[in-house]
Amino acid sequence: MSEIFTFALLFAAIRSATPLIFAGLGGLFSERSGVINIALEGMMLAGAFTGAVVTFETGNPYVGLLAGMLSGGVLAFLYAIACIRFEADQVVAGMAINFLMIGLPSLVSGAIYDSAGSTPQIDKADLLPNLLNSISIASIGAFCLVPLTWYVIYKTPFGLRLRAAGENPGAADAAGVKVLGMRYVAVVISGLLAAAGGAYLSIGQSSLFTISMTAGRGFIALAALILAKWRPLPVLLACLFFGFTEALTIQIQGVIKLPSGEDIPVQFIQMIPYVLTIIVLAGFIGTSRAPKALGLPYRKEN
Repeated sequence: MSEIFTFALLFAAIRSATPLIFAGLGGLFSERSGVINIALEGMMLAGAFTGAVVTFETGNPYVGLLAGMLSGGVLAFLYAIACIRFEADQVVAGMAINFLMIGLPSLVSGAIYDSAGSTPQIDKADLLPNLLNSISIASIGAFCLVPLTWYVIYKTPFGLRLRAAGENPGAADAAGVKVLGMRYVAVVISGLLAAAGGAYLSIGQSSLFTISMTAGRGFIALAALILAKWRPLPVLLACLFFGFTEALTIQIQGVIKLPSGEDIPVQFIQMIPYVLTIIVLAGFIGTSRAPKALGLPYRKEN
């Protein structure tokens, strides 16, 4: 029984970490270029909603996944225009994206399906297939994306320019790097990846989209990024940690009891990942060094 519990917990942790890995790596691209991406939550919601709708209409989860990623990319491009072209406050603009995507799916779903709370159920046969004892292809893809991201960030000219844009955009500009263009590309990449994580939630883990189904995972991914000091492999480890805490809350519901013998209220168990997020940020944010130009608009000198 203990072995079954251990393996079940391990696989559940991997499944829970998958959307966090996508969003965390997406945020890494954006923030390495110097643009804070508080909007990860909204981009995940865009991917989850669009992915579920397109999968339901076409019966093809891969088309749904691509459509979800495209929606995140479009939303990220709008966010980039606001922050890069018009130099809007990045935190405020990011929260605006999040608030927009809390309400917009409900409006669209109500107009299309006469149900503001959720999209129609997707046929189980249409969902992304699972391999290796309930590990989704999307989970394997998320793990493979980590070394790929490391290689791109640290071993390619693109990654060098990206890091230069986030550390010293003035010097990068003087060296011929198109700083604003790099930031646009980085933010769009972050939207594509975050939306992939959201699409996984609706067509990989679940079989429909429900309002606010990301449940703060975009913010947890951002916390994982800060904890990992904006490095790919530590992002993976941090996301696995948060995924483990989420999976653990599911496993222990109804198992651990109060001294009186009563079950611990489920609300207290469900808040564990968020409390740990706050504790981790409070304890480690001071030791993390963000890219020097993070959050600072860059105005090209004429």
